[in-house]
Amino acid sequence: MHSMKHHDTLVIGGVDSHADTHHAAAMDQRGALLATKGFPTTTPGYRALLDWLCAFGEVDVVAVESTGSYAAALVRYLREHGVRVLEVNQPHAHTRRRRGKSDPIDAEMAARLALSGKATTVPKQTDGIVESIRLLRAARHSAVKSRTAALVQLGGLIITAPQELRDQLADRKTIRGKASLCRRLRPSTDELWRPAHAAKFALRSIAQRINVLDDEIAVLDRQLEQLVRVAAPRTIQLLGISTGHAGRLLVTAGENIDRLRGEGAFAALCGASPVPASSGKTTRHRLNYGGDRQANRTLHLIVVCRLRYCERTRAYAKRRTAEGKTKPEIMRCLKRYIARETYHTLLADLTALQLPTPPATTTINCGAGPIGITRHRT
Repeated sequence: MHSMKHHDTLVIGGVDSHADTHHAAAMDQRGALLATKGFPTTTPGYRALLDWLCAFGEVDVVAVESTGSYAAALVRYLREHGVRVLEVNQPHAHTRRRRGKSDPIDAEMAARLALSGKATTVPKQTDGIVESIRLLRAARHSAVKSRTAALVQLGGLIITAPQELRDQLADRKTIRGKASLCRRLRPSTDELWRPAHAAKFALRSIAQRINVLDDEIAVLDRQLEQLVRVAAPRTIQLLGISTGHAGRLLVTAGENIDRLRGEGAFAALCGASPVPASSGKTTRHRLNYGGDRQANRTLHLIVVCRLRYCERTRAYAKRRTAEGKTKPEIMRCLKRYIARETYHTLLADLTALQLPTPPATTTINCGAGPIGITRHRT
């Protein structure tokens, strides 16, 4: 009798994730809490967590917090073993005010969100080419920030350097030109107690660092271009979309873009969906300040490019201006159109990645609108 009851139990799991430990909660289909337990963030720990959940019955779904950071490895492990995973946010503030906060409570609340149907978000897939693009983009972003900091520091040191050294570097007007001169400086290591030689040593060190970062960024750009061309060949053919822009949109959408309900969900994810801002006799929409701000910035740059080089986009902006629309409102509309256009091309690109042999000829209809186009790829 006990084994029959155990076999009929449908288990809903919840996980509160941290850097070193994950705390899991097991719940049955009626909402009764079965148990809670902590596990280390290691492969044996993931195996023990799954075995622990399976000991209560058949695992239906596991709701996990921080699927894109602390729990990324756990999500990959669960998916590899055929477990359905949902992403949940932190418990509502009202819950914390009533029950307090602890790892077992957070894990239980995650499971209850899945049981009630409030948690419906499917985590991004992190075991394919899009994840590779994300990792390389993270390395490139760090290198660009370091190079910018080095250039700013170089300019500051030049301002405070001895006058004879400043006169020597005055032949170049740009900071890049000054950096190339700084790499040629030959300070005396035996006379570093003198500010002139110490300044030369410091400037040469920073200039060499800038050169190394330039080479690192160039290598990352080449690798990223190759990956993006494989992952999104249709998207990069669109006007104003470089491999960098396509890479950012790929990372935002995720390789399993089918987890999104449609192009409207993708627009909301990019912060390009319209938000009602009407009052009384005024009917209008405003910019969406949520979503992925880097993806929103990418859409903004694409709009700026098309307003300069696309006749249809300029004609659309002129027509909407005559209708009384402000520039922010027009930019919002254009970003929404581009989100729709890129969603369909990204969907076609990522779907083709799953096919063993892509079709020889593909027709993509990017939708009607001020900047919608139809392309044929052979």
